[in-house]
Amino acid sequence: MQDVSVSPNNYAGQDLEATADLPHYTGWILEQFQTVLTGRVIEVGAGIGNVTLRYLDQVESALLVEPAGNLCERLRARVADQPKATVAEAFLHDVAPELVAEPFDAALMVNVLEHIPDDVEVLEKLYELLKPGGALCIFVPALPQLYGSLDTIVDHVRRYRRAELDEKLRHAGFRIQRLDYLDTLGIVPWVVAGKILKRKKYDALGAQAYDRLGVPLTRALEAVLGRLLHKTPIGKSLVAVAIKPM
Repeated sequence: MQDVSVSPNNYAGQDLEATADLPHYTGWILEQFQTVLTGRVIEVGAGIGNVTLRYLDQVESALLVEPAGNLCERLRARVADQPKATVAEAFLHDVAPELVAEPFDAALMVNVLEHIPDDVEVLEKLYELLKPGGALCIFVPALPQLYGSLDTIVDHVRRYRRAELDEKLRHAGFRIQRLDYLDTLGIVPWVVAGKILKRKKYDALGAQAYDRLGVPLTRALEAVLGRLLHKTPIGKSLVAVAIKPM
């Protein structure tokens, strides 16, 4: 593991700790990118490595970009024995030039883009860093009408409409390979916790229960919807794979 530090800020959200032990959910997300998350990868907003550690074995190398100093401390510890991983403690536009001199095969953002005020600028920067034919893999919260207290406490700037994410990716120069809703049943607990009960903290036990019980159910439901409708018509999140044209 290599480490490059800038230490620009800290992150006060509780969501990363509360969602650290969600193997079914995290595995489900990464399955969406399985065929394109290969080679040299740049992960933006790597947090404490909850996602990173699930894909490192299948890639050649991973540059883990995380601007929050307190999260980087945990991230470094968790990937200390991983020679494929390089940690850059910086915002994307501040990463040392030598770390991004060679273009990447894939870029990954899981629950990150919604935190960034100028999301198009980040998409354009990742387009620049990818090699032709490279893939941008994105997972973001969907449906602005679901925005509630749980979004507020982790500083979500937005939840995405499908057409909005499509437009922004195309504006940055990408070709859309897929852009689909995910986690249909996840809408229910999110509305209850964030819109009705207006909770001010993440429920780790509730998240783990949904991971063990809700994820298999919603996966089964979406498999049926896929056979009947050839798509998932609605979901708590959006998953996108966007390609930099050759």
